[in-house]
Amino acid sequence: MNEKVALVTGASRGIGRAIAERLAADGAEVAVHYNSDKAGAEETLARIGGRGFLVGAELGVPGDADEVFRQLSEGLSGRSLDVLVNNAAALPAGPIETDTVESFDRMFAVNVRAPYFLIQRLLPILSDGGRIISLSSGAARFAAPVQTSFAMTKGAVETMSMTLAQELGPRGITVNAVSPGATRTEANGAVFEVPGLVDFMTGNTALGRLGRGEDVADVVAFLASDQARWITGQTVDASGGLFLGPRIA
Repeated sequence: MNEKVALVTGASRGIGRAIAERLAADGAEVAVHYNSDKAGAEETLARIGGRGFLVGAELGVPGDADEVFRQLSEGLSGRSLDVLVNNAAALPAGPIETDTVESFDRMFAVNVRAPYFLIQRLLPILSDGGRIISLSSGAARFAAPVQTSFAMTKGAVETMSMTLAQELGPRGITVNAVSPGATRTEANGAVFEVPGLVDFMTGNTALGRLGRGEDVADVVAFLASDQARWITGQTVDASGGLFLGPRIA
């Protein structure tokens, strides 16, 4: 990854931060994107030794891709982008009984429209042989009624990745998705304080523990590497084997 540049959206904390740190450890310069948490993004940049620059832009609003392109182009100073990681996402909005049109539209704007049109806008500066990696979710492969609309957005991301892989293959660009399961980070620790949740999730994970940001980041880094040059159009499960099936004693 030496001399390569990666953009990681939503990199001010959580899995996005872990991805930024991992890519930087592999030698990449990282454009650290954030929405409103500039302090968190600055901390991420500091943690990677300042090897990169900040890109601050709200996603899911008109002009978002243009604003990211403008700031990214300034940081690139004429260079190409080599790796795009679509990590930023709006969180689940609850079951259909409590979901709203506003939250539904916002979720699709951030989770689907934003990465799709960001790819479109950045294609002219994405290097041939580059990498596009988008974060999906295990919720897209099993029934989770408490996050139906969220799962729908991630299903769209997986379809987008498969079809764009076909379209961009002639340029040597690989397009893949990574699907985490129950992953605890410094950003979402409170979620796992619900009584019994950790035991339930670990009991239904083949490897018997919650995921960490680093677990997902390592998979992303592999897909961004030359070793993954022959993998495209795929969704890689990075859940530790969440909900593979019942354990039979």
